[in-house]
Amino acid sequence: MVFKQDRLRRTMMFVPGNNAGMLKDAGIYGADSIMFDLEDAVSLAEKDSARTLVYEALKTVDYGDTELVVRVNGLDTEFVKADVLAMVKAGIDVIRIPKTENAAMIKEMESLVAEAEQRFGRPVGSTHIMAAIESAEGVLNVPAIAKASERMIGVALSAEDYTTDLQTHRYPDGKELEFARNMIIHAARAAHISAFDTVYTDVDNTQGLIDETEYIHQLGYDGKSVINPRQIPVINSVFEPTEAQVKNAQNVIAAIERAHQAGSGVISMNGQMVDRPVVLRAERVMKLAQASGIVDKEGHYIGK
Repeated sequence: MVFKQDRLRRTMMFVPGNNAGMLKDAGIYGADSIMFDLEDAVSLAEKDSARTLVYEALKTVDYGDTELVVRVNGLDTEFVKADVLAMVKAGIDVIRIPKTENAAMIKEMESLVAEAEQRFGRPVGSTHIMAAIESAEGVLNVPAIAKASERMIGVALSAEDYTTDLQTHRYPDGKELEFARNMIIHAARAAHISAFDTVYTDVDNTQGLIDETEYIHQLGYDGKSVINPRQIPVINSVFEPTEAQVKNAQNVIAAIERAHQAGSGVISMNGQMVDRPVVLRAERVMKLAQASGIVDKEGHYIGK
């Protein structure tokens, strides 16, 4: 499995853990990551049954190479230890911690996960962690949260709880989220992990989703959380590289190959040096192009 920044994470789709039909069909929609929810989407009376449903889905449903994430119940609840034990036993890729406010919470989850890995014979370190930032305290502590564990793969903004904590609400222009979004993307990049934007709740407003996705893409986010499968192709289209970007990336990759064949550690293109950030950007463009289906197996641009 591929983690950290090597994996594309344009879309992370929420799936209620108590909905057997959605658990079964979640892999058909093309999300880069599926997030099974044992927390907010599940009532107190259904916590145990939802955990069992997700466990059985993980053991029996083929989700292909989709990254599998579970949002467990909070560290302050009676359900979290059972959640972690079951999900690690089932072989989940990532555990998402809700309402993360400080690095100590990451360390606490790290201990629970390590204990479960040892108990069920899973390789220690194979289960990864991500944090959901849902409060002012979490936003202010996000640089430490992002670097709190080698298991960390990403940080996500949860805007509904965050704006409630700020004593405001969601606005169409998103100005109330500017500080949090910038803190999260800087913390994620400093820690070399992914940054996820919050869900867009107006599922019938396609243009609003496009506008918001274009904005977070401009900031540098890896992707968005989604609550409806119809949002996945819309978000993916925003992350799709242009023909000019693909061709420039192809030229950079070709320059790398020429340098390797010549046994040179210096990469040049059109008489100019190509430094590492340019190479990394070109490699990401090609990954996005391949995921978007706009290049063939050899990497040549074919469009849609």
